[in-house]
Amino acid sequence: MEEFFENELAKKFEEMIENNEEFYFDTEELEDIIIYYLELGDFSYAEMAVNFGLKLHPNSIEIKTKKLEVLLELEDYNQAKNLITELKASCMESTDFLVCCAKYYSNLGNPRRAIEYCQKALELEEEENFLHNFIADEFVNLGDPFSALKHYKEALKADPNDDYALENTMICFSDLKKYDEAIGFLNEYLDDFPFSETAWFEYGQFHFNRKNYEEAIRGFDYLLAINSSSVGVYSNKAACYEALGNFSKAIDVYSEMLELEYTKAFTYYKIGLCYKEMKQLVNALSSFQKSLIEDPQFYLAMMEQSYIYEEMGGMKEALHFAKEATNLNENNLDYQKRLAFLYIDSGKFEESLYCLKKLVDHEPNRFYNWYAYAEVIMLLGDYEDAVTTLLKATRKHKRAELYYQLSNCYYHLREDEKGREALRKALELDPGLAEDMQQKYPYIKDEMKKVKSKKK
Repeated sequence: MEEFFENELAKKFEEMIENNEEFYFDTEELEDIIIYYLELGDFSYAEMAVNFGLKLHPNSIEIKTKKLEVLLELEDYNQAKNLITELKASCMESTDFLVCCAKYYSNLGNPRRAIEYCQKALELEEEENFLHNFIADEFVNLGDPFSALKHYKEALKADPNDDYALENTMICFSDLKKYDEAIGFLNEYLDDFPFSETAWFEYGQFHFNRKNYEEAIRGFDYLLAINSSSVGVYSNKAACYEALGNFSKAIDVYSEMLELEYTKAFTYYKIGLCYKEMKQLVNALSSFQKSLIEDPQFYLAMMEQSYIYEEMGGMKEALHFAKEATNLNENNLDYQKRLAFLYIDSGKFEESLYCLKKLVDHEPNRFYNWYAYAEVIMLLGDYEDAVTTLLKATRKHKRAELYYQLSNCYYHLREDEKGREALRKALELDPGLAEDMQQKYPYIKDEMKKVKSKKK
């Protein structure tokens, strides 16, 4: 890596540019410089190196091919097309050129043509691992996991240590639902390469996805025996214990993980969730607090603290942490619902309105959002605003509850005729709710008495 970043040719080229000088480089040196910048992702310098190279060696096929690579990275497909046409007659035996053509068609959304060029390149018996992966990726783009699987396997034959090909082989098996073949393939691979971290990870993940958690743990344990610093694997292993309901073991694994991590907030959060499942609320709270010490903005831990405090009867603290979590994640509607509930529970009706309004705006098709919003507006005595809200609500939901609420508002506003009309509509939709609604809204109770006396 150090040698890569200290590329002497690139250093010399950059000095030349900075000092506005001209040095001589042969074609091989210029190719190395261009490749260096392409691998670094510095396409601006790669383009400069190409242009300078063609100035020195205007007929160099190799540098022109590198120019084609740069054009593709810059997404300049018009120039790339012209250059392909120019080079085609002389470069059909060049793997680099054929790969560029394949990339050109792949980038333009023509995977079949891309595959054709890769197949031609394979005949040259170079870069077989890369080409089979390329072909497989294009078959994935075509929605053909069967053909993709074949080529990922070929890529692995060319380079058995190719983790990309191995991972995608397992994905293809999964897409094809060939689970028995998948585990058979993986077992054979592990027989040949028993120290492959990727293979053991795939083994663990395969069994985890099949809910075979004990076998998944076995796979993750093998991986950790090979490399005990694979932080993410501890998390996967702990997830297996969680799925088995063995939260104590999961905590042990997460605790091991803590010793290796730089950022511990999420792990403390997971430990807290395990303690919560075990009904050890004090330990859960302590873990969520540690999570927030690590990351004071971690709203997941804040909201969990809110739940714990609520369960412990600390409603003031529950509201505080719910408010903090929601402020950090305003568009989380579940958080808005919880905060609205806690505001209402603590008698802070006015504060709950912001949350309820957000729910109505973002989830207008949920009836209970309107119902709760209107109820709180009525509790605050703003019946005109409640009528406006309920009229909007009834345009979306023909629910009796809304008309009972509407009738109550009209009676409070001394608009008795409208109140009676809304009540009639409510009784048509669901007369069974009348008794409960009379308890909530005394005006309705009075009106119902009048209706009954008229019937007599």
